[in-house]
Amino acid sequence: MFPIPKAVSFALPGHRAAALGIWLGLLASTGLAAHAATGCPGNPNALGTSRTLVVDPTEHPLIGTMQYRQTLPLKDHEVVLTFDDGPLPANSNRVLQTLASECVKATFFIIGRMARQFPEGVRKLRAAGHSIGTHSENHPLHFNKMSPERIRQEIDDGIRHTAEALGDPSAVAPFFRVPGLRRGEVMEDYLASKGIQSWSADFPADDWLHITPDQVYSRAIARIEAKGRGILLLHDIQPRTVAALPRILQTLKERGYRIVHVVPAAPGRPATPTEPREWYIHPPAASVAMAHWPRVPKFLFVSTATLPGPALSDSDLYGGRLRDLDLPAAIRRADDGHAAATGPLQSTAPFHAALNTANNLLALPVPSQSIFARPERAAAASHGLSPAVRLASPHGPVPAATPLSRAPRAAEAGGEPRHTFGTRPTALPDVIPSTILQR
Repeated sequence: MFPIPKAVSFALPGHRAAALGIWLGLLASTGLAAHAATGCPGNPNALGTSRTLVVDPTEHPLIGTMQYRQTLPLKDHEVVLTFDDGPLPANSNRVLQTLASECVKATFFIIGRMARQFPEGVRKLRAAGHSIGTHSENHPLHFNKMSPERIRQEIDDGIRHTAEALGDPSAVAPFFRVPGLRRGEVMEDYLASKGIQSWSADFPADDWLHITPDQVYSRAIARIEAKGRGILLLHDIQPRTVAALPRILQTLKERGYRIVHVVPAAPGRPATPTEPREWYIHPPAASVAMAHWPRVPKFLFVSTATLPGPALSDSDLYGGRLRDLDLPAAIRRADDGHAAATGPLQSTAPFHAALNTANNLLALPVPSQSIFARPERAAAASHGLSPAVRLASPHGPVPAATPLSRAPRAAEAGGEPRHTFGTRPTALPDVIPSTILQR
């Protein structure tokens, strides 16, 4: 925000002064105070800062579409400038001068050891009104492979030394960007536990590579144009960035882009009201049901107990013997041409040794279409029978199975009808209820 100069200060009656104060407060909350006060001294055509966006890190802990689903709730043609790795006075001071000449506010992510070495550079950022986040203590490029203890130490030391350089811990914004964008869940969970927002970016300018200032400029503009809005990642310690920045700002102004300054919510400074869809570059359509499904939570299992495995029981027996399946004759016959007989139950594992070896080659028959018939069209309820099982009859030999397609209907066969699950009611007098079900 730009204070009203003393040269234009004036006295007003009480009620008018109060009204003016309220009006200026509203302008500040919408980010228009920079233009409403005095404009940009010495540059009436400056790009300027169009508005200030207040964010609550606890509500949106992960931002930047280079790595995360959400990004800052920017409107079309709005850009947030960010700078990493400083301060390095030789180059960082020139970046500050360029931003000041255009009255542009940005967010800087400070390395802890750089803050210890150049504390005055950090204080210049605060004096210029920029937001100050952190970028670890030593900028390790294997952040995602470090131990949890080392990750926490890098984060905490970077914050502590930046706060010491400023002399005020509250001056450090709860914003953090991981070196090399080497994100990881351990880091993200720790930052969230401390109420710190993890920043990625929406487009880089590749200014850390060995490229020319013209290439930094062209890549930055091309990627901004491709997405239309978002967070630009730059490095204030790079000479090529110093050389490319004036052209980047000038082109953004010519093409109608606006700069947004991001600050954290604080007591007396609530978060800017937004809609959930605004936090996405390409928000999901409201008609897509998948967009409204809740995310699968991370479950914490307090026990690793397992359920017991299946075992043979009384329901598998008939007269102490394993039951023979009621399958077509071509399948029920063994290799020697005789019907496969049931065998005595084996009382010790492995139980499969009690089965005829021919059963290893059996294939289940294709289910009848009547299985999927609607209940109101065919009575398919089971009345105490074991489905698809033929039992040895104690009254004598059991005749060959009657194909269900040729089975007489209950009304035609006479006698009490019996139902087989999944088929039309049929009369099968040779099929008897399971002995288990008769108990």
